[in-house]
Amino acid sequence: MKLSDVIADMILEMFDDETPTVQIQRNDLAAQLGCVPSQINYVITSRFTPEQGYRIESRRGGGGCIMITRATKDNAILSLINSIGSEIDEKNAKNHLYNLNYQNLLSDKAGQMMLAVISDNNFKGLPENIKNKIRANQLKQMLVTYFS
Repeated sequence: MKLSDVIADMILEMFDDETPTVQIQRNDLAAQLGCVPSQINYVITSRFTPEQGYRIESRRGGGGCIMITRATKDNAILSLINSIGSEIDEKNAKNHLYNLNYQNLLSDKAGQMMLAVISDNNFKGLPENIKNKIRANQLKQMLVTYFS
């Protein structure tokens, strides 16, 4: 398992149903894991993004910390749908679906069906910008339908 996975898993374990916000002392966590503090920053900025349903707040000075707040399910889905925009490529669409599944917001079966729908195989012969527009519309519609 990669160090970034270990860090992400440790942070995720800090959350529970009654704790939507966790406070992390970056230097303490880095010392505990035997890594540099910038590795903690990397994991936080890449795995705990608004698109994935998290809000990050950094507090500086005297024992500063990083606060990670998990959005409610509805807010996370709404943020994701809004972040898709008018176009999305296959790679980014897949990443969004994998993240929803990883957060247990999307079932394996629904995720597999959505992956099949957004696959580039369904858009052969179309210009890239048209593929990405259709894919974005389909993905947003599937997410709205699934979560309503």
